[in-house]
Amino acid sequence: MDAAHQGAAGRLRSLPMRLIDQTAVLAGRATEQALAGTGSRRHHYAVLTTLREGGATGQADLGRRTGIDRSDIVAVLNDLVGRGFVERTADPDDRRRNIVTLAGLGRDHLAELDRRLDGAQRDLLAALSAAERRSLVTMLGRILDDHAARGAGS
Repeated sequence: MDAAHQGAAGRLRSLPMRLIDQTAVLAGRATEQALAGTGSRRHHYAVLTTLREGGATGQADLGRRTGIDRSDIVAVLNDLVGRGFVERTADPDDRRRNIVTLAGLGRDHLAELDRRLDGAQRDLLAALSAAERRSLVTMLGRILDDHAARGAGS
């Protein structure tokens, strides 16, 4: 490789945004492969995990908490309801509002998704020690929290 190509590669390898972007591409592929054959995608996982961790909630709030667009959350929930993974019922205090609850089948399905994604993450981050992985998660979380606090989007 000539000096011009080495310099460009060196510059690209020194840009955190470029490295994060390239790693995100790898992570996306790993996630797709891990979820293959389950009938679920990232949005399904986000909804199921949010319900497990936060309990039953309104449909609109679920969209906000997961960062899933309002137009997409309906389709995701329709799919999850159809598969018996979540239950959607009218709020007795406000019939215009839907409450979404994680069903037993959804809990079982989520355990399988967790297992698959844990393996994919181990493979993706194999070059890092356990301490480095924890550090990476902490740093990425701080970046996201900072941008959320500044209203810079999610």
